[in-house]
Amino acid sequence: MTKRNKIIYWIATSWLALGMVSTAIVQLMKTKEEVESFTRLGYPAYLLTVLGIWKILGVVAVLVPKFPLVKEWAYAGFFFAMSGAVISHLLVKDEAKELFGPMLLLVLTVVSWYFRPEDRKIFS
Repeated sequence: MTKRNKIIYWIATSWLALGMVSTAIVQLMKTKEEVESFTRLGYPAYLLTVLGIWKILGVVAVLVPKFPLVKEWAYAGFFFAMSGAVISHLLVKDEAKELFGPMLLLVLTVVSWYFRPEDRKIFS
């Protein structure tokens, strides 16, 4: 892995981890605004707890060394959660600003996955 790729990986992964943990905390706190936004998208409020816990576990999986299969599942979970968020916002015709967070996390997920080191891949 080149130095450039390693830098790209760690910048993307750090921002991805920060974004996922911060949104997980907000979801686990179940603030009034978050619950209203989530239910407006058509989802039950209890799903906030499930997503919040999964995001934190996914961040742990992506950051700890070893366990490449678990990392793949974490990246897949991030991808599905964020692409689902983008689609949900589009379906309810939200303003473009509502797409920024999920789109950014979706891009960071793909970049982090693509540039991950060989020892973090299932097939090196």
